[in-house]
Amino acid sequence: MVRTEHRADFLCSAIDKVGSPLCVGIDPVASKLPDQLATLHTLEGFRVFTEGVVDAVTGIAAAVKFQSACFERYGSEGVKLLGDLRSYASNAGLVIILDAKRGDIGISAEHYAASTTAEGPCDWVTVNPYLGLDSILPFLEAGLGVFCLVRTSNPSGDAIQKQQLTDGRTVAEGIADMLFEAGKHYLGESGWSNLGVVVGATKPEEAIALRSRMPQQIFLMPGIGAQGGQAKDVIPCFADGHGALVPASRSVIFPAHNKDWQTDIADAAAKLANTLQVRAT
Repeated sequence: MVRTEHRADFLCSAIDKVGSPLCVGIDPVASKLPDQLATLHTLEGFRVFTEGVVDAVTGIAAAVKFQSACFERYGSEGVKLLGDLRSYASNAGLVIILDAKRGDIGISAEHYAASTTAEGPCDWVTVNPYLGLDSILPFLEAGLGVFCLVRTSNPSGDAIQKQQLTDGRTVAEGIADMLFEAGKHYLGESGWSNLGVVVGATKPEEAIALRSRMPQQIFLMPGIGAQGGQAKDVIPCFADGHGALVPASRSVIFPAHNKDWQTDIADAAAKLANTLQVRAT
């Protein structure tokens, strides 16, 4: 269930097709579903809601990012539904990201890589680099794109990511340099690597500095929108327009209710997509 196209090249094509690097986060929460779905069983509500979100954002967003935990908490039925919904979104032409933040080595990492596409299609997966390249390479070798955590948008991440190494670099900078070197082996025709990174937009100066260390990595940039980050503050990160993918969840899938819920979602997605028409010059 892995596409044969180079992951980064396919993502660049998807961005070009819709004209925006918007990625809609699929993070369903039972208590926040539209009132019209309140009478449904939780997982059936998730199915109707997610399919509605996909229908609403197709042609506006380049990708969707499924938060695995929202489905895994419901056991095997939730995992099966996650696979079905990824198939639904993939068939709609959207790039599929599984936000699972895996982080293990050896045979365990190989199993996690295989499990990523066991229940449904997936193009990219998020991975934690704390164990080094041993926790990252199995996913790349399985044909997946990887977004590796480097500089996250959560405040407590500073306690680790801003610590200085003996050579004066921060932990985040050390990871960035490691990933840049490893990513050279996974470049596509677009010039972008299948080894991408997660860099929060809420720390724009650091994000821009990290772009100079990782010129071939696509940035998955949480923090624009609900968390206060602004695209105009991180324009260099977008490079040729393909350099950054901007995920938005709450601000898109749970917008203020003005019309019917699918129209509200489509309007919220379109509004955000219009603010992301930026690229470095």
